Amino acid sequence: MKKIFPVFIIAMALIAYQSCKKEDKKEEEVVVETIEYKTFDKERIAFGGDHKQTVAKTFTMHPQEKNIDKIKMFVHLDCPAGGCNIWDVYANIKVKNQETDEWMEIGRYITPYGVDTKPVPRGLEIDVTDFKSLLHGEVELRARIETWGADGWELTVNFEVTTGKPDYQYYVVSKVMAYDEWSTSGVPYGKDHSKDLTKTIAIPAGAKAANFRTILSGWGHATPTDPDGRPCAEWCYRTHKIKLDNVDAFSHYMGPLGCANNPIKAQRGNWEPDRAGWCPGMAVPVRQDSISADMMGKTVAFEYDYEDWTTDGGNTSGNAGAYNATSCFIIVKSNSPIEKAVITD
Repeated sequence: MKKIFPVFIIAMALIAYQSCKKEDKKEEEVVVETIEYKTFDKERIAFGGDHKQTVAKTFTMHPQEKNIDKIKMFVHLDCPAGGCNIWDVYANIKVKNQETDEWMEIGRYITPYGVDTKPVPRGLEIDVTDFKSLLHGEVELRARIETWGADGWELTVNFEVTTGKPDYQYYVVSKVMAYDEWSTSGVPYGKDHSKDLTKTIAIPAGAKAANFRTILSGWGHATPTDPDGRPCAEWCYRTHKIKLDNVDAFSHYMGPLGCANNPIKAQRGNWEPDRAGWCPGMAVPVRQDSISADMMGKTVAFEYDYEDWTTDGGNTSGNAGAYNATSCFIIVKSNSPIEKAVITD
């Protein structure tokens, strides 16, 4: 028995160890599923009467941030009785950061001319995973459509949350710059202005990855036009840049997207010609730029640099000015709870 007893103890220990390993493995298993969360439902947005261009409401979404792999937002527009507004106009969806009381733009789109978005059955799709730290639990969302008619639109916004094993469990978002309230709230293009385009960004040492998220669209028909007759900033193709420590780090080309190929066809206006980086009846592109690993834990100088061009004060449409509506955020990521990047002027 003296020889058997130690062997028995070792055997029991091995069984216990294997059992613990199984429990640990079981705890690590994550259910992969896709869940839909409905928010605005045929919300009337218009200008005049009892209608407003901006509506904010609170909704209940996914209960926790952990194990969220992907979040997609789908924006659908229906026409109210009497028809949709005839113009292609600036529109966006924002989420409130309850900690800072800031509204953060998670997606931007341009309405189609006078028709609905039914040719795209699920609606205009925008990846909003970068904001998963804010898109769980009780979520306050704000929808705005810059329409100036009493007809307007009926807006439906749904979210699709896919659970699984994400690249990183925790994301934290910080605002770098937000000139995105209206089309004319953007950065004036081609003339002096007071907008602050330079920041200092302190990236936390615990960050395992980070990226910038920028949304950019131009408005205005200012002159001089380009040699091909395109006025700025809606039509003139430009390349704008993010500079880090005074070095060009990322480029944002505001070029054609193929507006004539939009599945939302037969719009009641000039929808087919290519704009500079956007199209009527489409989501405005989200520009994601990954920050190099050697910048984690460091403080960097940020500048948003618009390509040089100078207006002569004229226009081709009767509406003065050119503007680049721009939002830019930095998202830091880790598999452990992480502090946000600190932004200072």
